[in-house]
Amino acid sequence: MSGLSRRRFLEAAGASALAAAWGCRGGPEAPSDEVAALIVRQESPFNAEPPLGKLVESWVTPLPRFYIRRHGAVPRIDAAAYELRVEGLVERPLRLALGDLRDRFDRAAVTATLQCAGNRRGEHSRVKKVGGVQWDAGAIGNAEWAGPRLGDLLKKAGLKPGAKHVRFRSLDRCTVPAGTFEFGASIPLEKALAPETLVAVEMNGRPLSPEHGFPARTVVPGYLGARSVKWLGDIEVSDRPSENFFHARDYKLFPPDVGPETAKWDQAEPLGELPTNSAICSPSTGETLRAGIARVRGYAIAIAGRSIARVEVSADGGKTWGEARLSASSAAFAWRLWEVEVRLEAGPAVLAARAWDSSGAVQPEKVDWNFKGYLYNAWHRVPVTVA
Repeated sequence: MSGLSRRRFLEAAGASALAAAWGCRGGPEAPSDEVAALIVRQESPFNAEPPLGKLVESWVTPLPRFYIRRHGAVPRIDAAAYELRVEGLVERPLRLALGDLRDRFDRAAVTATLQCAGNRRGEHSRVKKVGGVQWDAGAIGNAEWAGPRLGDLLKKAGLKPGAKHVRFRSLDRCTVPAGTFEFGASIPLEKALAPETLVAVEMNGRPLSPEHGFPARTVVPGYLGARSVKWLGDIEVSDRPSENFFHARDYKLFPPDVGPETAKWDQAEPLGELPTNSAICSPSTGETLRAGIARVRGYAIAIAGRSIARVEVSADGGKTWGEARLSASSAAFAWRLWEVEVRLEAGPAVLAARAWDSSGAVQPEKVDWNFKGYLYNAWHRVPVTVA
């Protein structure tokens, strides 16, 4: 950790001071400015996303505009007593305090976009109603994450033969119809050892807030947000994927002819990498615009291992297309912001966007419906009225 970053972290994250500042011993669940600017999609557990026009005002998403995804209440954690356990198929089980995560390992940083697998779920529901949080296109955000590499923790612990998966367990408690559980997930060992995968203790240059995983969370760039487990309590190296409810019975994709009554959960693979996607963030759906030139802005994100090559925007529902200008800011696991000017004629109009990645693959015009409402990445369409 650099001297400046280290001083800033220690000033902001002294264990007892941080616990008091974040209300970890009985204060409010979240700082007020963290939720004031968001659109609430669910009150309990609390889930919210930013107004889309605000989301793309900056490449790095400020904390008050970063979506909040929860399956239960924010756990209240005493920073001074916090301990992260690393166990399972390891030679030397570890017990790591918050100070250990700051001081015993090299600090790594990655700018990465996290996205909920249910982002744009509301568009699935327009086809046929699905359960879950009815997200617009704002369950996504790009942040600067910092902390030790997960691979460095695993190397310190020493891997035993047979290690294939790394499991994570949260310190929260989530109640669903099947019962009450901690949130959990796992990723393949190869991804756990990848240099971009972190145990993050900072977000945008400051200690994690309670809503975003204080005191530590995983950050798994390129994977659905559910693999970036907040309020991290345990890391377990195993020969098999997590058996946690949220990994084995929740974040899975099924074909359109399968429903919750007929789903064979053990035969479906857990979700991992997210597909290439893009969305129009301004203008907004239903907005009334003046005839003439209109500015259209949005974001695009490529599947892991690829980059966004171009974004095209249509002012006539997909009949004709023009290429948008991509933002100069870029990183391997981060979104690209874009904008374009289009000419609008009086009357109803449908704006549409589609992205192309570096492999030549294009965002599809349509996608199959699924009862979980996951992975909606069809062309993003925004109906507007032109006066």
